[in-house]
Amino acid sequence: MKRKLGRFLLVTTSLLISAQLWAEPKRPECLAPAKPGGGFDITCKLAQGGLRDAGLLKAPMRVTYMPGGIGAVAYNAVVAQRAGDSNTITAWSSGSLLNLAQGKFGRYDETAVRWLAAIGTDYGAVIVPADSPLKDFGDLVDALRKDPAGMVIGAGGTIGSQDWMQAAMIARTAGVDPQKLRYVAFEGGGEPMMALLGGHVQLITSGIGEATAQLAAGKVRILAVLADERLPGGLGNLPTAKEQGFDISWPIARGFYVGPEVSDEDYAWWKQQFDALLANDDFATMREQRDLQPLAITGEELQAYVYKQVEQYKLLAAEFGLAR
Repeated sequence: MKRKLGRFLLVTTSLLISAQLWAEPKRPECLAPAKPGGGFDITCKLAQGGLRDAGLLKAPMRVTYMPGGIGAVAYNAVVAQRAGDSNTITAWSSGSLLNLAQGKFGRYDETAVRWLAAIGTDYGAVIVPADSPLKDFGDLVDALRKDPAGMVIGAGGTIGSQDWMQAAMIARTAGVDPQKLRYVAFEGGGEPMMALLGGHVQLITSGIGEATAQLAAGKVRILAVLADERLPGGLGNLPTAKEQGFDISWPIARGFYVGPEVSDEDYAWWKQQFDALLANDDFATMREQRDLQPLAITGEELQAYVYKQVEQYKLLAAEFGLAR
């Protein structure tokens, strides 16, 4: 009896291991739906390095950039052309969900993909050159009240994007119509920073994680972080808009989805790896080094989170006259 039980356990374990090995992608790829240097790039690099260093992915993961529509091109490509491709995970952010809420991804909505994991959260930030005459968030609000078109504001995405939404919320706080702002749209988070450093725009709104390298180099200043309270660690010296008397916050969740026809087995394999990764202390350190705060949601829980967020963004878009 013991021999039979032992054989059964051995066979069961072998089958489980074989299934896990079979499900592991041979050519893993992370799609970053923008040009290099922005938040999608950071998200993919975290998966690339984190899964490798934790021994959760044997084959090297490549990062592929697919800019266009702040995620729209990649979303449509995954649904229409890579629906069952289990090798590919694609980065998303709260900005992706905001665009979905406005119908900016074409005929596909939030139900068109399988939401895999959220691995961290960033926060919006208001960024100026180091030599800007604006010293704090109050200076910015005063300047907008006097002349809404007096400065050029750059950000990733067109009207209705999450970076534009940050600028619009600032304008509303100042009692200004957001349509009166001189807003310049860029693709992704890297281009606005280059425009700011080049003197082509006077202020940008983006995720704080996209600005920390230039902040450390002394090339930019942060007028406000759009979080409910100061961030921990090295960013704790940066003031929030709320503590300066302005009730504005903008959290930016970041994570991954896969195609709608990826098998349950392959999806479960990816979920298992991300569950393990998100419980890994070394990954927590890596995430902190990328200036992201903890956020760990996977599987069905993430799907519910995404659907709820999209509904909330529909309401917010309607407030600014952007409803689909």
